[in-house]
Amino acid sequence: MPADHEKIKAFVRACHKIGDYGLLRCSSGNLSWHIGDGLALLSASRSWLPELTEQQVSICRIETDECINDVKPTCETVFHLGILRQRKEVNVVLHFQSPYATAIACGEPADYNFNVIIEVPVYIGAPAVVEYLPPGSPELAQATIEAMREHDMVILRNHGLVTVGKDFNDAIQKAVFFELACQILLTQRQYVPLSPEAIPWLRAAGKA
Repeated sequence: MPADHEKIKAFVRACHKIGDYGLLRCSSGNLSWHIGDGLALLSASRSWLPELTEQQVSICRIETDECINDVKPTCETVFHLGILRQRKEVNVVLHFQSPYATAIACGEPADYNFNVIIEVPVYIGAPAVVEYLPPGSPELAQATIEAMREHDMVILRNHGLVTVGKDFNDAIQKAVFFELACQILLTQRQYVPLSPEAIPWLRAAGKA
């Protein structure tokens, strides 16, 4: 077996944890994890992450996108593996569709200042926005890979979100905090963002 069984079980637990945090609906979203030796685990095509089984974990070569265990991976495999290739410090890529963040993705993200809680500048930074492109398309994959060069959160218009992390908790934390910020933006009529003077200090604290 090219992937340790314990790693497959850890991947499945992470998928269920993502579901527990309310970051997905049914078959929306997908996850990848760089496990070393040039390999990544990915959720299977059309699988439900909150209910993922060990038989729904695909093993792929990061450099070639080749699936080596006959489990068809997510249709977004190209951007998952492309991000892992270009961001060597990243081990996890999470595509999610939490309610409030997805609602903002279906509107005009440029209208919002996401710095309403300290966790956004500390852990996430400014999100990038990718205009709508068909899911699973080469165009969407390339646009997402390019956007992720300089960002840790990408808003896919009329689709969802993509974030990254050094491990599962890092990626999940970013998704959860971004969802919280979007919830505040959409439910608090008189929200007050952090002052521009506070942002550089918070971003520096996040890198410390």
